[in-house]
Amino acid sequence: MPKLELSEEITQLYAPSARHVDLVEVPEFNFIMLDGEIETGTRPSNSEAFQTALNTLNGISFTLKFMSKLNRKNPVDYNTMPLEALWHPTKENDYKNRIKWAWTMMMMQPEHITIDMFENAVASLKKKQGEIPALTLARFEPFHEGAAAQIMHVSSFGLIPMTIERINAFVNDENYTLNQPYHEIYISDPRHENPEKERTILRYPIKK
Repeated sequence: MPKLELSEEITQLYAPSARHVDLVEVPEFNFIMLDGEIETGTRPSNSEAFQTALNTLNGISFTLKFMSKLNRKNPVDYNTMPLEALWHPTKENDYKNRIKWAWTMMMMQPEHITIDMFENAVASLKKKQGEIPALTLARFEPFHEGAAAQIMHVSSFGLIPMTIERINAFVNDENYTLNQPYHEIYISDPRHENPEKERTILRYPIKK
């Protein structure tokens, strides 16, 4: 059974340096997506809505992986991609609290995964788990981010604002401005906090 290997392009996008900010061009990829909002007094590590969405995306993604492996005509194995979230800051831009910030949580899918496969995976999970609202709200669609600046943040959630300042200073020097939505890619599990080992890619779309 063949196993998909990540392309060099994807590797560069999902394994950036922690030492400096990089300018990247992010092409269109297919994602499973879920929308939500951070509850007052919570953050990704303890938000119930965030945890529910994460579990739902994991469930669909792993179901698709097994469906792909068990395909009789063309079985393909692959590693699932990390959790990502597009964030829509409020006017306060408080990256620590994120009160009422809206998010779109998502997981990238390989090119051979289709909308029909996605719908079959959701239907299979509904038979096992029942009519969970998050399963009904999940969607499969392309997302094209385009030009962006990114860096690997290796530290605690609370120090993210400092890294955001590094990104902002860099893009200003390059004659760009930050665009929306702000993007986080969780290489480490966002449900657990180990400040010395947490790895999160911080990515901001940019424009001239």
